[in-house]
This record gives sequence, structure tokens and C-alpha cells, in this order.
Amino acid sequence: MADFVHLHNHSEYSLLDGLSKIDDMVSQAISLGMKSLAITDHGNLYGAIKFYKACKDAGIKPIIGCEIYVSKRTRHDKEAGLDSDSNHLILLAKNDTGYKNLMRIISIANLEGYYYKPRSDMALLKEYHEGLICLSACVNGYVSDPLLQNQQETAEKRAKELSEIFGKDNFYLELQKHLNIKQQDELNEKLIALSQKLGLPIVATNDNHYVKNGDAEAQEVLLCIQTQTTLSTPNRKLSMIDSPDFYMKSPEEMTGLFIQHPEAIENTVKIADMCDLEISLGKWIMPVFDVPDGSSTSDYLTKLVTEGLKGRYGSITSETKERADYELSIILKKKYETYFLIVADFVRWAKSQGISVGPGRGSAAGSVVSYALGITDIDPFYFNLPFERFLNPERPSAPDIDLDFADTRRDEVIAYVTEKYGKDKVAQIITFGTMEARGSIRDTGRAMGMPYSGPDRISKMIPPGWQGHAMTLDNALEQSPELRMAYTTESETRKLLDLARKTEGVARHASVHAAGVVIADKPLTDYTPLQRETNGDKIVTQYDMYTVG
Repeated sequence: MADFVHLHNHSEYSLLDGLSKIDDMVSQAISLGMKSLAITDHGNLYGAIKFYKACKDAGIKPIIGCEIYVSKRTRHDKEAGLDSDSNHLILLAKNDTGYKNLMRIISIANLEGYYYKPRSDMALLKEYHEGLICLSACVNGYVSDPLLQNQQETAEKRAKELSEIFGKDNFYLELQKHLNIKQQDELNEKLIALSQKLGLPIVATNDNHYVKNGDAEAQEVLLCIQTQTTLSTPNRKLSMIDSPDFYMKSPEEMTGLFIQHPEAIENTVKIADMCDLEISLGKWIMPVFDVPDGSSTSDYLTKLVTEGLKGRYGSITSETKERADYELSIILKKKYETYFLIVADFVRWAKSQGISVGPGRGSAAGSVVSYALGITDIDPFYFNLPFERFLNPERPSAPDIDLDFADTRRDEVIAYVTEKYGKDKVAQIITFGTMEARGSIRDTGRAMGMPYSGPDRISKMIPPGWQGHAMTLDNALEQSPELRMAYTTESETRKLLDLARKTEGVARHASVHAAGVVIADKPLTDYTPLQRETNGDKIVTQYDMYTVG
């Protein structure tokens, strides 16, 4: 079996532009005998940690990367007509330094350079190039674009600059071969000539947007949803249907495509070998909480709890002291004292500002320490609530304190926390909406150009989910005789369901989590890329709560 590594892959987190689910990507890589795989979504790292874990669990090397957008001038230029278009580059993290630099580049591109797309520029790449490998990307690449426009001097200048920024061993001219793209062959010839003239290495990639051969039409449905068009719309923007080979090809297929340039195939393995990123996961990262001089966090927490118990009960009975001491011993043993101090501080501030705070819900209401600190207002003795449901020595997961603030004043609490710990250390958490069964039917039907009544009728045949589990289309076909009959007897319905089953579960949009906020000890860009919420100014993490938590 030939050795080859896919270094250019878009997952479902290239929102409404990539169909590939991460688990499917990894499974396909294994079935193709690959030992490494990269993820390179458009302008983000949304799926990077999920991808990293999936690869590690499967025993293959994860390569974390991104297809970034590069401004044709600078990231600060935002003039209509001049700066609405941008070019692409692929960045791959070789190590922890590269990974952190990649997060910084993506964050700055989103927070400073956003204009239609999150745009980087050469100044940004010069500052944060260390630990990164750069590929020249697709036909819209930073070097490829001027080559196709016969701007040879500009292309050479850009290639030289990128080679100087990243180093000759870390910058590759990227060759691709897709069906029915006339400019692709022309571009490859020019890239090879440029490679020979400047002494730059070449690498072969496939611009993967879906996993399996045969998924091109489902990918096209996704693009129609993004552009609000239908499959029959002439000259559709972003259409890929005439080139139905943006799938994860086998090493043999890729070797056959680049039979005249074996070094381009060999360099995929060379690049993969250069990438050796280990991401530390599962560790609690606590911000610094300032305590009075001469006091430790444990002493200060104990002092506040003692004062709080007196305030709550007047006098402290032996039973109360024994319970508080027991809880504190576990909290201190597991090193959660800073967590309790932080939560108590912003709850106390909120109450001092007249902001309504819920009395407590969930297992935290069983903690007398939480009650003494004013985090909760429910007496665990009076209601006979156990502490162990909340926290015990055997529990590996961190304590979870659910808090409710007045909806209209929640942002004030976040502003207080941001001011206290630093704007660069606090952010809200992103969340992703996915295409569930009924929504996928309606979206797919719209993309197919069906009248509203058709998909609406089919979607109403889908039974509801149960016990918090969403209904899937496969389960719906098993459980609903009416839906099964329509699938069996109606050709259009069969096609609708077959396409919808491929788009079902794919990430559709990003938004701000209703409750999640993260606070770090260092700038958040050491841990997660950042961006602004869609159509808003709130800064959010690019990793969701399951990743940052």
C-alpha cells in the first residue's frame, strides 16, 4: 500500500461548507491504511479537539491545522470592493508552539481582521510563524490566485515572502487534481515551474469536503442551504457538483493522480512526520484569586466559611462545624478552594448590586460551605441534603455549581468578572446548532427545490424523540410505518430522505451558549481560539463547553 497523508480536510465545522463528520473522517483514514490525518477547516479550530481525541482514540496521529483567509492588503483594511475578497493558506501545527501560534493567528484574524471572513496578513504570520508549516492551498491560494491571473511577479514575491517567513523546509506549493476544473492543470504546471525556479518543495493534496465517493450531491445540498439556492439554480455560487471528487481518496488514487511527481506524495508523509503535537487535556486551569496579604487561599476560604456560618446560624454547633470541616477537607484535598472563592466573590458582588440570584439548584444546594459563602441560600441541614452528591473524594469530575442571575442583568455579572480577571482571560462559550431530523428534511427539501408542502408532510411523519434523545431519520424509518411507506413508494421522498440522512447531524451554525463563561489564568488564546459572536460584539471561545470543560 502506498504511503500518503491527507493534509487538506474540511469537516462539518467548515459550517455549511463541509459535510465530513469527524468520526467518519477518522474511520475512513483507518480503512485507507493511513497513519496520520489533518483537519483544516475554514478560518477556525471548532472541531480541533474533538478531532484530536478521535484520532488518538483510533491510534492515528492528529495534525491540527486551518485553512486561513489572507487579506490581499492588510487585515486592518476594510474597504468595500478592495478588501471583500481574500486568499487562502493552509497552516499546520508542528508542535505546541505552533498550536498556540495558530490559535493566536485565528483569534486575531477574527477579532481584528474580520471583514466578510476572518483575515490574517503577512505581519501576523511573521509574528506567529514559529512551529507552523504552510501550504499554498487551493486555486484561491495566496500564491495560486496571482498565478492564474498571469501576475507572475506578484506570485513569485508572495512565494518568496512565505518561504522567508516559515523557512524553506516549512513552506510547500500545493498541487491538487480535481475533475473538470480546467484551471487546475494550468495552475499545477505554473506551480511546478515556480517550484523549480525558487527551489521550493511541492506537496499533493485533495481539497476534501466529504468522506465518501458518492457524497457529492449531499455536499451540494449543504452548499445550497448556505447560499439559499436550489440544486437547479443556474450558475450557483460555490457549486462543486461538476467536480464530484472532493472526497477522501485512497493512497493509490492519489499516487495515480500524481504519478509524474512522486515527491509530492512523499512530502505528505514527510510533513506528517514533522508534526508531533501533544495537547494536554483534562486539567483544571484556575485563574488567580487575590487574597489578603499573609493569607493563603485555603486559609482565606476557611475564614470566610467560619464567618458565613456565624452569619447563617448565629452560633456554630458541633454538628455544623463537623459538617463544614468535612466539606472543607475534601475541597482543600482536591484543590478546589480557588473555585469556591471565585464563585462566592461574583455572587456576593451581584447581590450587592441588587441583581437577583437564584437560591440554588442541583447538587450544590447540598453543600454547607456553599450556603456559608452565600453561593446558595438553601440550608442543607434543614432540608437534609447530602454533600456527597455534589462532591466526594472518589468523584473524578470537578464540582458543578449551577447559578441563575436575572436575565436582564446577567451581562453586568460577566462584565464584573471580565474587569476583575482581565479582558484577555474571560470569554463566553460557543455552542453549535446541528441539523436534526425534521430540520434536515425541511432544509434538504428546500435545496432540492421541492414545494414547502412536500418536506413539511414528511417531517410531520417523524416521531418525537424520547428521554432527551433526539429522533434520528434511521430510527424514524423503523418506527413510523407511514414514513416507511412513503420512502418505499415515492421516488422523490426516497431521494429526499437519502440526502437528508447524509446532512442530518451536521453542524449548521454557531451561537453563544446561554450560560457558559470561562475564566483563565493566562490569556485565553493559550488555550482556545477566540472570535466574536455572529452579528454581535461578545467574545466567545471557538471550543464548545464539552471541549473547554
